[in-house]
Amino acid sequence: MRFPWPQTKVAAAAFTFDVDAESAVLWGAPHTAHRMSVISHQAYGPLVGVPRLLGLLARREITATFFVPGYTAHRYPDVVRAIVDGGHEVAHHGYLHEQPTALDEAGEIEALDRGLDALQEVVGVRPSGYRAPMWDLSWRTPALLAQRGFLYDSSLMDADAPYELAVPDSDASLVEIPIQWALDDWEQYCFLPDISGSGLIETPAKAGELWRAEFDAVRAEAGCWVLTNHPFLSGRPSRAAELDRLMGYVQDHTDVWVAPLGEIATYTRSLGLTPRSVAFPEGLPDN
Repeated sequence: MRFPWPQTKVAAAAFTFDVDAESAVLWGAPHTAHRMSVISHQAYGPLVGVPRLLGLLARREITATFFVPGYTAHRYPDVVRAIVDGGHEVAHHGYLHEQPTALDEAGEIEALDRGLDALQEVVGVRPSGYRAPMWDLSWRTPALLAQRGFLYDSSLMDADAPYELAVPDSDASLVEIPIQWALDDWEQYCFLPDISGSGLIETPAKAGELWRAEFDAVRAEAGCWVLTNHPFLSGRPSRAAELDRLMGYVQDHTDVWVAPLGEIATYTRSLGLTPRSVAFPEGLPDN
């Protein structure tokens, strides 16, 4: 069945930004703190990229979702306040961009709660949405999110449209708003020597071509197109200019609902969909 979008809309689209800043490289590799050039690459996001992107969003009158690690909120409180003052949604993205599957349960709980406390302290926000750092949800994460009252997650890749994700051993569910790697700017633009990327950096035109192709196909399937950008990547001038053109392309399709993820999740919850399970694979070899 095609997803029942509201009124005359045939699909949805969301512009989302992961404001990782230094946290994306500090967790798991704290020695990078001594690499001034690497840190400056990441700092470009909050210092230059976020203000540029906020201006672009304001001109386009688009409300976006910003996933903010707690460390970023503590290090750049004025930047995160500017996001909120711009009317945008702030959602949870760990504290120091900790990869959930690399943590034990106590570590995952600490990252969740520290991130919640930081956003509450800095901008007075209790987020309703979560995105796992590195999109690497653990099998225990949904239950931990439900226990903390989250409405939605945006980390899984098994659908084209939102759905209710069943929480194991519970009557609770989370709205899942799926993502995919082709709609992430990291694969297009990111190169940090000895850290990430092959050294091949795509042109903004190539990235825009890919994202428009995905938008056209998702729209035809009545799905939800979710673009993930990082301000330290897509906040660079030529890339922001291409993103501006892409936003215009999306907005020209007036039958597509452009909204932050929180609004899409609230609408999805109102449909009363039957939750579905994502089951752990059985029959694995012992080794």
